Amino acid sequence: MSEDKATSTRLIHHPYRPPAGFMAPQPGVYKASTVIFSDVAALQARNWKDKTGYTYGLHGTPTTFLLEERIATLEGGTHTLLVPSGLAAITLVDMALLKSGDEVLIPDNAYGPGKELARQELSRWGITHRFYDPADAAALAALITPATKLLWLEAAGSITMEFPDLRALVRVARDKGVLSALDNTWGAGLAFNAFELGDGLGVDLSAHALTKFPSGGGDVLMGSVTTRDHDLHLRLKAAHMHMGWGVGVNDVEAVLRALPSLPLRYAAQDAAARALAQWWLQQPQVSQVLHPALPGSPGHEHWHALCTQAAGLFSVLFHARYDRRRVHAFVDALKLFKLGYSWAGPVSLAVPYDLAVIRPGSAWRGTLVRFSLGLEDVQDLQADLAAALQAVNWSG
Repeated sequence: MSEDKATSTRLIHHPYRPPAGFMAPQPGVYKASTVIFSDVAALQARNWKDKTGYTYGLHGTPTTFLLEERIATLEGGTHTLLVPSGLAAITLVDMALLKSGDEVLIPDNAYGPGKELARQELSRWGITHRFYDPADAAALAALITPATKLLWLEAAGSITMEFPDLRALVRVARDKGVLSALDNTWGAGLAFNAFELGDGLGVDLSAHALTKFPSGGGDVLMGSVTTRDHDLHLRLKAAHMHMGWGVGVNDVEAVLRALPSLPLRYAAQDAAARALAQWWLQQPQVSQVLHPALPGSPGHEHWHALCTQAAGLFSVLFHARYDRRRVHAFVDALKLFKLGYSWAGPVSLAVPYDLAVIRPGSAWRGTLVRFSLGLEDVQDLQADLAAALQAVNWSG
């Protein structure tokens, strides 16, 4: 560049370009709002709907495209979109596929904020909803009307961990011409392939809170929506663009860095959760241990038919004779288990729930504690649980 240009201009428009061919274990990070085009023809020809080029940072960079493609591979899909959180993934599906006069069916054990989205927001837009029992596929079939356009699924159920007969539920949706969407955060693309459930069955869409297992660090908020259907993807992509959703590229970098260790972390947390769930079976304070891999846990036979792995997550239901005050005292006495929401990070977590509050229309009652296993030593975690139990007077 000519030396007669000002220093600021020469720094911004510097001619040097690094040589091509650099490769390293971690991919490069491309940050952009503005994307530069070579000429007007290139600007006008570029299409934001696909990955043949770049139009604007909100519509994708090499870094976000790379994570989308890897998540699609993880889940067994072909098209993925990134959104700012797992709840945003649920919202994107609802907004893209539902309109006034439509109805969405949601399992009564689904992720709470997703249910509140239907109660508080979708209802204001003329979209109705009903909650169904995911353990009763026959009853679900009877609920579906011409207004029903979307069926949400969750495996395992939030908090109470019931594992539904996904094949039966998806078959109902397929037979009735209703789109099916699965919150696949628990399975993480590893426990089962949501798009290939057997017998030619598979969900239409998979929503995933990348905040959880793909991130693995407890420090990223991100979600994704994956499908194999190109037309569905375009509907999602249009809504995604209209709502202006984007994700931070540094967060994308963090998830890309964590993905290679995902199968190792998932397996380690699975093993830890099963070990501690078995230990809880021997504790007199609890009436039920809820973990899909445990015989007797609701839906165990459906988990066993579909999965070989399980998330590092389980819940224990304390006997009704113990009021919530004592259960809360137990949680407060924990040292290694921290009190906090989310899961799949390196730190083990515990959260108490009053089932009469979170599942008012069901038969569930009592105080439950959900445990999320981190990456600490299992024996240390077991000792922490035992010490916390001993710190509470259960007989008074």
